[in-house]
Amino acid sequence: MRAFLKVEKMSVGYGSTTILDKLDLGIEKGEFVALLGSSGCGKTTLLRTIAGFAKPFSGSIRVADRDVTQMPPDKRGMSLVFQSYALWPHMTVAQNIGYGLKLQKRSRGDIDARVAEMLNLLGLSGLGNRKPGQLSGGQRQRVALGRALAIDPEILLLDEPLSNLDARIRLTVRHEIRSLQKRLGITAIHVTHDREEAMVMADRIVIMNAGRIEQQGSPEEVYNKPASPFVAAFMGAENLLSMQAQVQGEQVELQEGAFNPSTVTTRAGRRLATGPVELRFRAEAARLTGNGDGTALEPGALELRGQVASVSYPGGHWRHAVRLGTDEILVDANTPFDQGEAVKVRIPAQSLFIFNTLEGPADEHKH
Repeated sequence: MRAFLKVEKMSVGYGSTTILDKLDLGIEKGEFVALLGSSGCGKTTLLRTIAGFAKPFSGSIRVADRDVTQMPPDKRGMSLVFQSYALWPHMTVAQNIGYGLKLQKRSRGDIDARVAEMLNLLGLSGLGNRKPGQLSGGQRQRVALGRALAIDPEILLLDEPLSNLDARIRLTVRHEIRSLQKRLGITAIHVTHDREEAMVMADRIVIMNAGRIEQQGSPEEVYNKPASPFVAAFMGAENLLSMQAQVQGEQVELQEGAFNPSTVTTRAGRRLATGPVELRFRAEAARLTGNGDGTALEPGALELRGQVASVSYPGGHWRHAVRLGTDEILVDANTPFDQGEAVKVRIPAQSLFIFNTLEGPADEHKH
């Protein structure tokens, strides 16, 4: 299928600094795509360039086979919801929502009808005569969304629209935005640094790092099959261990170390070569047992032996810092183990993310 929005070999920078370098991205009609990354990764620059507020010095942006690269923002068939909402404080809710229609010189009757439709759609009926200062944060966010949708854009651009809301309201509003996007069938691009927000809202997540796309795929794919150490860490696999690996065909042997017996697991489609590797896994993916536990190890699982350094209760489970010599890993369990207790940590094969270290012999295999 041909992409509805296509960014090709696009480079963007400010002065002598290049922020995006020869970036390619395709988005289907009706798709909800999240651009996910930490501050400075280039996600907002990409959104602003698609919107027309920043100009690329090379490459192109096409919408439905129409080249919009040099077009002004208001000619691109897009609407942008700003992080700060950017509502006019002196205008009423209805005037804010109808502002884009007024700029399009639509008739008063058309504007009133469309504004009423937006107020109803967004649960703002009866609030049309209020000023933004008289609204809650969630309501102001809906007004900004209504103003963006009122002009019936082909593409809705969302620049961290939930970051100014408190945590409780944020959960409700992200569900509302996703439901609305599905109901309208609109193409949406959402910039966020919040992993969970991207996971629950998007059809596809595009993870950005240092101005390039590190990985893209469904939420399940980027969570369960991270393509690089950066993606694994960003998606919550923050435990890090270094080991030596012997690769033979489809088998990967993680060699015996001071805190682990040798274990053999499968390549499972990973591009790995013999040499030093880094292992990443999530705290909730590992199983913590007493040192005397004699339960057989699952095939391909890694077993570590360490000592509990500290225990905390973040809610729902007990979090243990387990010391392995100079390294420390975090492991969750339903019941607490004693500080100083000798324990085993078992990580199932499917929860273990293995990558050749960059200085190893498999440099050519890095993602």
